Amino acid sequence: MRPPLDDLPLDDEAPVAARLRAAGCVFAEEEAAALLAAATGPGHLAALVDRRVTGEPLELVLGWAEFCGLRIAVEPGVFVPRQRTAVLVERAVALLRDARRPPVVVDLCCGSGAVGLAVAATVGAVELHAADADPRAVRCARRNLRPVGGRVHQGDLYAALPAGLRGRVDLLAANAPYVPTAAVALLPPEAREHEPRAALDGGPDGTDLQRRVAAGALRWLAPGGTLLVETGAPQAPRTAAAVAAGGLRTVVVRDEERDATVVVGTAPAAPCPDVHGPL
Repeated sequence: MRPPLDDLPLDDEAPVAARLRAAGCVFAEEEAAALLAAATGPGHLAALVDRRVTGEPLELVLGWAEFCGLRIAVEPGVFVPRQRTAVLVERAVALLRDARRPPVVVDLCCGSGAVGLAVAATVGAVELHAADADPRAVRCARRNLRPVGGRVHQGDLYAALPAGLRGRVDLLAANAPYVPTAAVALLPPEAREHEPRAALDGGPDGTDLQRRVAAGALRWLAPGGTLLVETGAPQAPRTAAAVAAGGLRTVVVRDEERDATVVVGTAPAAPCPDVHGPL
């Protein structure tokens, strides 16, 4: 008979890994090591393992997710950053690395603020703003971005941003939801049961919010500024078409190894004529 976890020493990974493996955790050994490191005692370890084997995402059990070499605080009800999003961050960093002044960066649909934090931590001095409609995400993002001086705003897309940012944004990153509504039910249970539907569901074809982001981007971007939109490979043609229709020069970047797709939209070098006009 297997002994209860609260009777096991905190330096023995094997029984924890065995229980995780029996529950279907593919990376049982790595998860066991993380849970043991987080546990403050045998009882706490038992509680953490119980949460994980019942299907709660490891990141929510731990309270943080590893992303671009950083620990990103995450909370229940907040979207957990995906490793594929590192492709978007890498493109952003490459665009901003040689900036002659602190660039203005906006992380739209920010969730935990992972993208903005990763960009700021790599580039250095930036004027960072992030926005999300969900108050839980805003609270979590403020926790993550406070050390780098990021300002987090709550509201619907551009309506959340200070008006003074119009025409000044050098890098606008948007990881808006892009899963088609009918496909949400096919997502792993860790996502569909523990993350907010609004952070996953992109509408009938997956591009509802992306089209709104693309339509408004030019008013907010500085001359020559860049919009980066993460999307799915099936959605990429529609995402790119929306970005191009918004007046931006458009390129699709695909990373097969990480199953990541980013649509890059570049604003004209001349200022947008209606940069101070209404949304």
